[in-house]
Amino acid sequence: MRSFYEKNIDIFLKAAIILLDIPVLSLGIMGLFLLVNYPASPEFAPILYPIIIGLYLSAIPYFIALYQSFKLINYIDKDVSFSELSNHSLNKIKWCAMIISGLYVLILPFIADLAQMDDAPGLILMALVPIFASLVITVFAALLQRIFKEARDIKSENDLTV
Repeated sequence: MRSFYEKNIDIFLKAAIILLDIPVLSLGIMGLFLLVNYPASPEFAPILYPIIIGLYLSAIPYFIALYQSFKLINYIDKDVSFSELSNHSLNKIKWCAMIISGLYVLILPFIADLAQMDDAPGLILMALVPIFASLVITVFAALLQRIFKEARDIKSENDLTV
């Protein structure tokens, strides 16, 4: 039987995942309305639109990764955390993080051009944050996959000896 503390952690993690969805979804919807009503000036359009397309494309793997995280918490809640299902979810999270990092690397030259045109060198550093954050998530998911695999191997070894 799970303790009160363990149940509250699951609820907290699920609420955190939902709270991570809300700002991205709302900013994406608001951004579309603003983009339609106030298009970019012709001077900045060739630079801004590829950046916007990259941001919207990166939202797809972001939501997939959050959904897989939610599923992973459910697997842990059902005591099947060291199953192949968990490994599959972690693999999807890892790939989504790599895709997000790759998309931001692709839009980095456009951000550099925008920073040079607007004389804002800090913009490049801000663009590097999601790249490195996604890489950290990739490494962490790969590490968890390895730990889960070793735990499954140990469990199957123990089942064979008993």
